[in-house]
Amino acid sequence: MKETGVAILGAGRWGKHLVRNFLTHPDACLVAVVDPYPETLAVIKDKYNLAPEVRLATDWESIRDLPTIEAVVIATPAVTHYTLIKDALQQGKHVLAEKPLTLDVAECLELCHLAQEQQRQLMVDHTYLFHPAVKRAQEVVNSGCLGDLRYGYAARTNLGPVRQDVDSLWDLAIHDIAIFNHCLGQPPVQVQATGRVWLQFQKEFQVSNLRVTTNNLGQKSTLREQPSTPQGLADLVQVTLTYPTGFQAFIHLCWLNPDKQRRLGIVGTQGTLIFDEMVAQAPLTIQHGYFEQNGEYFIPAGQHREVLDLESFEPLYSVCDRFLNSVRFSQASSISSGWVGAQLVNILSCLSQSLHQGGVPVTVPQLPK
Repeated sequence: MKETGVAILGAGRWGKHLVRNFLTHPDACLVAVVDPYPETLAVIKDKYNLAPEVRLATDWESIRDLPTIEAVVIATPAVTHYTLIKDALQQGKHVLAEKPLTLDVAECLELCHLAQEQQRQLMVDHTYLFHPAVKRAQEVVNSGCLGDLRYGYAARTNLGPVRQDVDSLWDLAIHDIAIFNHCLGQPPVQVQATGRVWLQFQKEFQVSNLRVTTNNLGQKSTLREQPSTPQGLADLVQVTLTYPTGFQAFIHLCWLNPDKQRRLGIVGTQGTLIFDEMVAQAPLTIQHGYFEQNGEYFIPAGQHREVLDLESFEPLYSVCDRFLNSVRFSQASSISSGWVGAQLVNILSCLSQSLHQGGVPVTVPQLPK
């Protein structure tokens, strides 16, 4: 079976894991790694003992015309995604992009249509959608064992990292929104968000050298000022998602909280499904329980905790595998296509609108296809 030639743009915190996974995948041939920092490339070369034929470059322009590159994997700041993805697709390359697809809904739709026109695959690395716990959680919800679904909740907090290009909403919320949408099988129809700013008040954020270097057009640019609130980039955000069935999910996001939480729950009339990443030995459980009515009293009954068995695989490896599979069979990912990425950006954009307007409910429009 022919290997797919892959170039990876960005070898930083997340990009290095993509290098590792594509390097070890039997259906991939790592052709090039691009990063503006020579020291980062040197570390990657030594860490993974890269073969001499793997091209190491500090800019995309210098390697973009290599005929052996069939697919481009983008792990650069979100502000660079649109330009890089568009250029790769126009060259006839398949693209796997780190989330979010872009920071603008119209750009997302343009890229999705371009991928269709070019007959190339566009996939977004929403890694949680490939997590064994999320896969199992969807099965549990669909089985009906939780009873009638009532509401959901999630908390994603830590002391950093603090981003300067997007707020905590855009940095953190996409994970839990993606999980809720996946498990429920539908997107929300209305959203609300409120937030607080403590660290970064309204200012203009200049595009860093990384973003300039990875811009294949060689143009210096400035990220348009889009503060999440009139005060600046929100450190704390509270999100409410309302789904067509009336189910609501509440998400707490903060990068200014030393109490690290990665916890999501879906509550039903017969129990609560809990995905807690901080409990490594049992990340997915069902807390069973319900009420029995005795006259005017409600008596708890059937309470017990069930630990769910999970498959053992690295979610990111599954992302890379599914991307290569989509390329091989010319079939869009059913889990995390460009359209799924566009839908999540659409939801985040509506949440940003609500956040900027002090928490007013915003109806989520359906995306044209």
